Amino acid sequence: MGNRGMEDLIPLVNKLQDAFSSIDQSCNLDLPQIAVVGGQSAGKSSVLENFVGRDFLPRGSGIVTRRPLVLQLISANAEWAEFLHCKGKKFTDFDEVRQEIEAETDRVTGANRGISPVPINLRVYSPHVLNLTLIDLPGITKVPVGDQPVDIEQQIRDMIMQFITRESCLVLAVTPANTDLANSDALKLAKEVDPQGELARATTTDG
Repeated sequence: MGNRGMEDLIPLVNKLQDAFSSIDQSCNLDLPQIAVVGGQSAGKSSVLENFVGRDFLPRGSGIVTRRPLVLQLISANAEWAEFLHCKGKKFTDFDEVRQEIEAETDRVTGANRGISPVPINLRVYSPHVLNLTLIDLPGITKVPVGDQPVDIEQQIRDMIMQFITRESCLVLAVTPANTDLANSDALKLAKEVDPQGELARATTTDG
């Protein structure tokens, strides 16, 4: 399929993802996407924001990403963002985008740092992006905090595996530059589903 074929496919993929999200369901179809996987404080947010060229993701300690964020980048002449759950509202201030992600996360998961597989769908239109669909997933953790369930590690692993086991999903494994890659939880998960390294790519960050 050439570039023209991909140009035709991407809008269709976006519509299908929106349709599933509108009924609070994860999209279980094998659609082309890049899943960003890493441990807590691995630098996933910085990697994603570099794709967009804007700071717009929540930051903090512990599990900050508590719902999958389906980030659809669409090349356009102007720059704005919109959420599927806020139809008709254009966000031009990316600080407001961050606040809306936090509010929508708490709406479903509550404020107890729990997680949910129900995705948040965000589209960013910009002249500075390529047409891509990325999935931001909760950071891999091993110790529950506050009133998180004791099996939080398994819940996050199950959520990540739901996305990265799809053949059409490219795994972007993010690991801090000061961590031995042999101990990277993200790479371990990627190798588990893609032992030949055909669908996994690794990147390191300053954390």
